[in-house]
Amino acid sequence: MTTLLPFASDYMEGTYPAILEKLTAMNFTAQSGYGTDKISTSAKDKIRQACHCPDGEIYFLNGGTQTNAIVIDALLHRYEGVLAATTGHVSIHEAGAIEYTGHKVIQLPQTQGKLLASTVRQFMETFRADANNEHMVQPGMVYISHPTEYGTLYTKQELLALAETCRQYDLPLYVDGARLAYALAAPENDITLADLAASCTVFYIGGTKCGALIGEAVVIPQKGRIPHFFTTIKQHGALLAKGWLLGTQFDVLFSDGLYERIGRPAIESANVIRQALKAAGYTFYIPTVTNQIFVIMDNQKIEALSHTVAFSRWEPYDADHTIIRLATSWATTKKDTDSLIACLQPHDL
Repeated sequence: MTTLLPFASDYMEGTYPAILEKLTAMNFTAQSGYGTDKISTSAKDKIRQACHCPDGEIYFLNGGTQTNAIVIDALLHRYEGVLAATTGHVSIHEAGAIEYTGHKVIQLPQTQGKLLASTVRQFMETFRADANNEHMVQPGMVYISHPTEYGTLYTKQELLALAETCRQYDLPLYVDGARLAYALAAPENDITLADLAASCTVFYIGGTKCGALIGEAVVIPQKGRIPHFFTTIKQHGALLAKGWLLGTQFDVLFSDGLYERIGRPAIESANVIRQALKAAGYTFYIPTVTNQIFVIMDNQKIEALSHTVAFSRWEPYDADHTIIRLATSWATTKKDTDSLIACLQPHDL
């Protein structure tokens, strides 16, 4: 059996070795349940410190879709929907999980995968001017992800403008940080954890795609902003009895600045791959600086590549070409990177 080179996603590998070592060391130590254990408390304190929000509330959940559905449901009234880019993760890649909770995803135009303040402002002004808006789903919050679904980054200026617009229209701002470690590791990024805490109503720090086995850390910078969020998590069937399994992983990730550097190998590998693709004459669908690379490729070349490389077929480009995604991760090695580049050479396809 041939093992394909692992570039289909950033959650193909297990976990960062120090996390596995810590979980093994704690395996026979009895812990209290539901995240009330000492190591989860330690992890929460470290996250508060890293985010510069000493009064913030931290909750650990299992995965990204679960986190998005619960946070959005908790922030919205029954008659409200969430504003998101047409390319947003909640718009296209969560199988209607948000709609399943009873809330519509109101899709707005995107700019390189980003939802800009001007777009939100234009929508809100048009909505408020509509005499029939009481017959419509009410806009109740704004969702973005950093990085975006297309691997692009918001600038700090764009985030601040969006936050100001959300305040103007009384819309909570929620940031999906499933791949946040890869944003923090990109030299082009100018948004910090503290910036997110100062600008957002809620955001989450991704673990599943960023070195953890599973897990995401929800950060609510303002204490009490979502009343009884713990109970809401349980109502959604998402409260993990062995909460220490999640807390332990984030305690390691937020020790000695690990989370802010764990994505560097992914960024370094992605940059090498981008240079090789450019040199080989490939066309990028959208310019990115994080760990996701979107390439327009001939369908025949894609078929040949599929025998040696695991990648994602993203969407058709035209009758003869498809956009594929190559994703690096915290665990991507130089050997795999070099092997991929060899496979991408035109004479090999």
